[in-house]
Amino acid sequence: MRASVRVSGGAKVAGASLAALLLAAGAVGCSKGADEQSPAMTPAAAVAKAAKKTERITSLRYRMDGTMPGAGSVKGEAAMSMKPLAMSMKMTSSQTPDPVEVRLVGQALYINGGAEAAKEMDGKSWMKLGTSELGAAGKGLNTDSLGAGQAGQNPAAESTFLTGSKDVKKVGTETVDGVKTTHYKGTVTLDELRKAMKGGDKDTRESREKSLQQYEKMGADKITMDMWVDGSDHAKQFRMNSDTGNGPLDMTITFLDYNKPVTVKAPPASQTVDLAQMMKDAQAQG
Repeated sequence: MRASVRVSGGAKVAGASLAALLLAAGAVGCSKGADEQSPAMTPAAAVAKAAKKTERITSLRYRMDGTMPGAGSVKGEAAMSMKPLAMSMKMTSSQTPDPVEVRLVGQALYINGGAEAAKEMDGKSWMKLGTSELGAAGKGLNTDSLGAGQAGQNPAAESTFLTGSKDVKKVGTETVDGVKTTHYKGTVTLDELRKAMKGGDKDTRESREKSLQQYEKMGADKITMDMWVDGSDHAKQFRMNSDTGNGPLDMTITFLDYNKPVTVKAPPASQTVDLAQMMKDAQAQG
């Protein structure tokens, strides 16, 4: 659905509501099958090994499918580069009539509101949110509903969450997207996740913390997590499930590739409305 945002002076900004939270895992590898993994490795050790490999991921591509609190059913595909940080996501939701595209480039978040948004923005379908300006200029803007809170999250860092589980176990071996994997499962609370966040590099810890803040906003406390690890000890897929205070969370992420070039370009300025500047102008007029 389209989101209407009021600012001081009665100005009204129309746009597309973002319905996705990036959830998830590491990457794809298929140098050997899951049944060739060391039989002596415990489930906890296997999960920890996969989590360690995510710290070296520089880019990834993935698809998502599931249900998000406040967003209903969600499907989409995305590509992300960690350094420099950039993201491109295309998705559909039961809450939005048209597909939504989001791009994160440098310090700006771009959202394509489609034809409906263009009708109310002088024919321009893209909206720009300058992340460095949101604190000062975006006080009247619900940035979470527009995706500012989700864009830029590193789903690879979230694949490490299962390391915080005290009951992780091996479920069995399964084929995911044509790749042989070992299926692990466990439950973890947000408090346990924070305790487990002490390891790893600074970037990974910061990304995990950002994700935890999003789960807190959703009202999630305890999460059931499934992870499918391939023969190269990478997370090929994983699922997060939780009964949150705002509805059910049940999202599966499948990784298509990793460490391959990802290029994301800003949309043409002629097709873009700068929402932060629009709000500044509205506040000045008020």
